[in-house]
Amino acid sequence: MSVDSARSGANKSTDLPASAADLPVTDAVLHALAVTERGCDELLPREDWLRKLARSAATGVPLRVKLGLDPTAPDIHLGHTVVLTKLRQLQDLGHTVIFLIGDFTSMIGDPSGRNTTRPPLTPEQIAANAQTYYQQASLVLDPQKTEIRYNSEWCDALGARGMIQLASRYTVARMMERNDFHDRFHAGTPISVHEFLYPLMQGYDSVALKADLELGGTDQKFNLLMGRHLQAEYGQEPQCILTMPLLVGLDGVEKMSKSKGNYIGITEPAAQMFAKLMSISDELMWRYFDLLSLKPIDEVAALRAECAAGRNPRDAKVALGREIVTRFHGARAADEAEQDFVNRARGGVPDDIPAVALAGAPLAIGALLKQAGLVPSTSEALRLIEQGGVKIDGATVSDRGLKVEAGTFVVQVGKRKFARVTLG
Repeated sequence: MSVDSARSGANKSTDLPASAADLPVTDAVLHALAVTERGCDELLPREDWLRKLARSAATGVPLRVKLGLDPTAPDIHLGHTVVLTKLRQLQDLGHTVIFLIGDFTSMIGDPSGRNTTRPPLTPEQIAANAQTYYQQASLVLDPQKTEIRYNSEWCDALGARGMIQLASRYTVARMMERNDFHDRFHAGTPISVHEFLYPLMQGYDSVALKADLELGGTDQKFNLLMGRHLQAEYGQEPQCILTMPLLVGLDGVEKMSKSKGNYIGITEPAAQMFAKLMSISDELMWRYFDLLSLKPIDEVAALRAECAAGRNPRDAKVALGREIVTRFHGARAADEAEQDFVNRARGGVPDDIPAVALAGAPLAIGALLKQAGLVPSTSEALRLIEQGGVKIDGATVSDRGLKVEAGTFVVQVGKRKFARVTLG
């Protein structure tokens, strides 16, 4: 067991008020619990969250669900939307979603999972990234039901005196139990004092917002538990925490990452997004349903049962692709993306392909592919030709030494890359 996992036992909540302890657990409450746990890694403590749900159902007072994100980059991919999708599911149950932009904590730099000090962002970088963060998050969340906050609102107001008082509520010994701090210390890797402030400030966010539940990735568990600890220190009912797993990328092995090239960006063209979703394995598809789909649990279960009974899994994958593309591009774009995929599968040419004008006819096929932007290098072009992955006007190119004469023609590389080339 990791040190961070062991901390969950040491941070057990104080019990909820007695008035909430004996509330009826209705079918609606159990359904809300199932929605909460759908695809999650851990829900801690589960019993407390069940009682919070029961109290909310009995009183009609929505629970406050918090997600804090530091705007460390301007764009997000589907992997980043896993926690946003969970927020939307809870939002659809009627609870209050707080989308917290960590403009203050970004200036510290989150050390979670790091083996070196993370360089802090400048105020200009934070402002620029925050602007696009919420715009993109709003493609998943319901903007009309989302409370947007910036943690500089209360962190700046703390001042030096308040910061010292906050720091007195946690010990260095407990801070050093955190896995990344522990490992860096014993490896002799420097740890800056300001890094200890990050989990404290994230925990204090939960105090300021009176959160009932905080979401985060599995690497955020220590920080989320800090929120529970500080809420208890400040006399509040401790929040529950919900950790979400990392989304596996298109390769079915590694986590989704731009650096690994196995990602789906939410601003990618609709046809490209749909085609990538159709390329995932049948097994991985159901994990994507769990983590990314807003379809009701029973609807997904019924679809899975139909596939197990003989229905073509491709139908389910099309439904997933259409849902995701519709979310980010609209229903019409999803229709067009599906048709584009069908055309490609039949060996047809998509309706909308880039037009490229080149000079130098006759031009070697390797140079043509590179200059048309279809391959990164001539050597890659020749490799693909050997594998039968290059076509001109539908005919497979097999001659690595081919010289292409002047004219206009459609060039295809692999299954998805096309260009209408005019060579003069």
